[in-house]
Amino acid sequence: MISLTLAEIASIVGGTVHDGDGATVVTGSVEFDSRKLTPGGLFVALPGEKVDGHDFAAKAVESGAAGVLAARPVGVPAVVVPPLPPGQAHERSVALTGDTDGSGAAVLAGLAKLARYVVRELSAKGLTVVGVTGSSGKTSTKDLIAQLLEPLGPTVAPPGSFNNELGHPWTALRADESTRHLVLEMSARGMGHIAGLARTAPPRIGVVLNVGSAHVSEFGSREAIAQAKGELVEALPEDGVAVLNRDDPLVSAMESRTKARVVGVGEHPDAEVRAEDITLDEQARPSFRLVTARGSAEVKLQLHGEHHVGNALSAAAVALELGSTVDEIAARLSTVERRSARRMEVTTRADGVTILNDSYNANPESMRAALKALASMSRGGRARRAGGREEHRRSWAVLGEMGELGADSVSAHDEIGRLAVRLNIGKLVVVGEGAAAMHQGASHEGSWGEESVLVPDTDAAIALLREQLEPGDVVLVKASNFAQLWRVANALLEDGVA
Repeated sequence: MISLTLAEIASIVGGTVHDGDGATVVTGSVEFDSRKLTPGGLFVALPGEKVDGHDFAAKAVESGAAGVLAARPVGVPAVVVPPLPPGQAHERSVALTGDTDGSGAAVLAGLAKLARYVVRELSAKGLTVVGVTGSSGKTSTKDLIAQLLEPLGPTVAPPGSFNNELGHPWTALRADESTRHLVLEMSARGMGHIAGLARTAPPRIGVVLNVGSAHVSEFGSREAIAQAKGELVEALPEDGVAVLNRDDPLVSAMESRTKARVVGVGEHPDAEVRAEDITLDEQARPSFRLVTARGSAEVKLQLHGEHHVGNALSAAAVALELGSTVDEIAARLSTVERRSARRMEVTTRADGVTILNDSYNANPESMRAALKALASMSRGGRARRAGGREEHRRSWAVLGEMGELGADSVSAHDEIGRLAVRLNIGKLVVVGEGAAAMHQGASHEGSWGEESVLVPDTDAAIALLREQLEPGDVVLVKASNFAQLWRVANALLEDGVA
């Protein structure tokens, strides 16, 4: 963060300085985890249902923090934010902090005001803010954009999926006078959420990847989801750039909602940044020709799954806007790495069993993409079986519940089970009653019988896999995060350690 005194911070957030000198300067990081504070930092005391950050305020200052952002005096130097007017406590902020009186929402509102001030100051000095949203692929694309922009200048991006009313301002406040690019992932669970995040850190470049079924239970329809996602392009200035996926009609239609210049990406012939001649290798890693008005070049991604082509095109469009050449982008895309855990994380054990750990989250679109990657990997490689014979690798899909699908939940799970059959997945292991429709769909599709099995929980899935996995098999593990299928992936990986 840029250096600010406690008095200046109090003025920015509309609060007051308590128990300290307003001339004290905050020079370190802004943290809500007191263990991560750097000397001279600002500790954000968030009240919660189980743990109240105010209880750690004194320890934070003793450890070197310059002060605290708090909802009430804490006996050490602090900027105390004002309470929010009745009815103005944002429901997501209350849910994030778990408080019951809105004080956590007030602290988050103060944090957002501080981030807005810092971003505005830095933007005047040349900082470019890039916002990324979509129903799936946000985190992977954010990571790709950051890796393409880092050679152009200091770049700040959030770790993992830190994309809500807490993670968004926290990430923005990592930027300082040296930062040239701030890449922010933006999520929504209701109308106005993305617009609010855009006010906190106004973007000049906005990327909309897709409109899928994630959170349809909150929004009611894909059209409503598109309305919410489009808040990002509505927030862009006239000299901004909207990067829109031309392969998704709901995204492409957002062009009418922005005053910014539009750059289309995708395989669509009208896309200004386009992929042609897409192929997959034996590990489902895509290669393609990157085609732009400034030239074309060959790209060979090290990431697994054809769905990463669209993510790479969006990242390429951003990098082109900020000064990279087509050849530079192609070269960098061919070396980018997966940065966020449990997103198509591919590991091969000593016995040749390959685990595709995509257990961070799931929706119908990302499930389809992961299953297609699994099918490609099983077809592209061969495993040596008993007696020395070789055959195509046997594929396993270990799938759990996809959350927040509302009335479409049963049909969506049923369709994923049927898709597993159509893709010739060798074995489908459905985990938990919430995903039972996957098993039913697979069982009713084609001639499948015992290839699909429903198990009650992760322990049962682990036991089954330990009993039946053979060297050379390839296993996809995927579900929404609450289903905890990461436990299955972890157990399989630990089994491979001698």
